[in-house]
Amino acid sequence: MSLGKPVWQATRRFLQRILSADEPLLRDNESLRHKVLVAQHNVKMHLPADIGDYTDFYASKEHATNVGIMFRGKENALMPNWTHLPVGYHGRASSIVVSGTELRRPCGQRCPVKGQPPVFGASARLDFELEMAFLVGTSNELGKPIPIHEAADHIFGVVLMNDWSARDIQAWEYVPLGPFLGKNFGTTISPWVVTLDALEPFLCDQPAQARLLCLRLWRRLCLPTLPGGYDIALEVQVKAAGNQQAKTVCRSNLKYMYWTFKQQLAHHAVNGCNMRTGDLCGSGTISGPTEDSFGSMLELSWSGQKDVDVGEGVTRKFIQDGDEVVILGHCQADGYRVGFGRCTGTIAPALL
Repeated sequence: MSLGKPVWQATRRFLQRILSADEPLLRDNESLRHKVLVAQHNVKMHLPADIGDYTDFYASKEHATNVGIMFRGKENALMPNWTHLPVGYHGRASSIVVSGTELRRPCGQRCPVKGQPPVFGASARLDFELEMAFLVGTSNELGKPIPIHEAADHIFGVVLMNDWSARDIQAWEYVPLGPFLGKNFGTTISPWVVTLDALEPFLCDQPAQARLLCLRLWRRLCLPTLPGGYDIALEVQVKAAGNQQAKTVCRSNLKYMYWTFKQQLAHHAVNGCNMRTGDLCGSGTISGPTEDSFGSMLELSWSGQKDVDVGEGVTRKFIQDGDEVVILGHCQADGYRVGFGRCTGTIAPALL
């Protein structure tokens, strides 16, 4: 990853060539195929990189608006800075786990009754967040920003991500410094990294953004002149404890994101922050314009006011012990599909 885009592209071309039906290297050598091709069910998947730093953004206007309406009302749904910069926070890299890893329900302080003292215990409002994330490939020097037109050369590739969230712990603790124990207990990512070269055929325009004439320098560094969105179909399934089948609760698309990956990276480094190989940057919850495209249980249940059908006569407001959440994603072209594998996680009971 640290060797840079020319090496990434050369490696990709090599893999494409040796796996091609027209290439005899593997096609005509049964012993070599047996040695180098391993069935997926026979392997243990690991994190695709040594993740040193982890930043999560809040880049979906629909998601930010929905959450803002719930807690501040329609007039103040978006904070004043939201349309001017990609809002983000630094998360916990040590608790990022690969798909298939079981996570425990977190404990912490929460305030079940407004105006009353908090209590300590297991989260009662555990949630998933449908996200994608990019891995930084090449680093930048401390003090040297990454301009928007160079951002793609620093992004190695993209994974699926579930930013698990304890909403009740988060609601009590997030003022004044933002997410802490409500977020850092676990984040799940898929083991497969899809490079930006593989995604290039699926580039698309992002939603229209505000243009601030008073911020000419920031605009030059962080606002794209070319399409920066990606048409990636996303789906969330919930397999409730005791159910035989998982049920789709959300269908969304990365193209809805107001702030793109390239803008997120450019803004992250605009102050001279040095990004490093393997750093992970999450997109933030990816919600679309319709209720069935909301990327979290917080939105789907509208903060617990609605029941969400998870199949076989079972409903949920938030995730319960034994539930498995599955995130899927793909890009569809004429005659072929680019997939992202699966991003799955099951919740085990809290340790009290």
